[in-house]
Amino acid sequence: MRISLILTTVVPFLIFTATDIARAADPQAVGRIIDTESGSITIHPVEHGSMVLQYGTITVYVDPVGGAGKYSKYARPDYILITDYHGDHFDLDTVKGLLSSKTRIVAPRTVLKDRSPSQRGSKASKVWKEDRKVKGLKDKMEILRNDSSAFFGRIDIKAIPMYNLAPDRARFHTKGRGNGYVINFDGMRVYISGDTEDIPEMRQLENIDVAFVCMNSPYTMEVEQAASAVLEFKPRNVLPFHYRNRDGTYSDLQKFKELVAEDPEIVVHLLDWYP
Repeated sequence: MRISLILTTVVPFLIFTATDIARAADPQAVGRIIDTESGSITIHPVEHGSMVLQYGTITVYVDPVGGAGKYSKYARPDYILITDYHGDHFDLDTVKGLLSSKTRIVAPRTVLKDRSPSQRGSKASKVWKEDRKVKGLKDKMEILRNDSSAFFGRIDIKAIPMYNLAPDRARFHTKGRGNGYVINFDGMRVYISGDTEDIPEMRQLENIDVAFVCMNSPYTMEVEQAASAVLEFKPRNVLPFHYRNRDGTYSDLQKFKELVAEDPEIVVHLLDWYP
């Protein structure tokens, strides 16, 4: 397996180590190429749970937030995947600013719900009502429920459940509300966990080439949970992301890497998700 680092712009006469590149002044210019038996994918971490994936001529954005300007260095998305309606995963203005005529959006139905102040804390909040602002995007959207799939020629996308298991965390993410995803690029299988604990549906995954696994307290998983799940479903490559905790600290990625090292066949890639 060959792993390399690339810059989208060439800087002559300078030699960077992997650490130098990860801390470069412009982290959006950095991509990690992962080569697998099924193909190569370039990963651009943007921030927290947001990323850009490039597979050949296909560009996929995952949970783009923070304004369209954050993504100006990348090709316009062929696909935008949204995992949840929380603000660190879904921002309508950002999505609108990134669209092109070819862009398709894949999302759970919950992103369509009207959550305006007039709908909160009232009888109306118990009745499903679509947000008019989002409704205008429906012609570009493929709404997926857990375990359903969408097929787009060279890629297909399956929605995987994401939810909390622990009783004291159940309120954060209920089952069926959001989606993790498995993206199949011409046979290369990429798993994006969404906000979840180490649920059975994750542990039962098979033949995953690249996995993005969340770990932040108290909203998703602890490091030990994430490592235990990874050791069970055995992705060939795993990237911890979404690892900033509620108190502003970061999950211990080195500990995660040490725990996963129990299986030498799994390669852990530590990228900088918080520029």
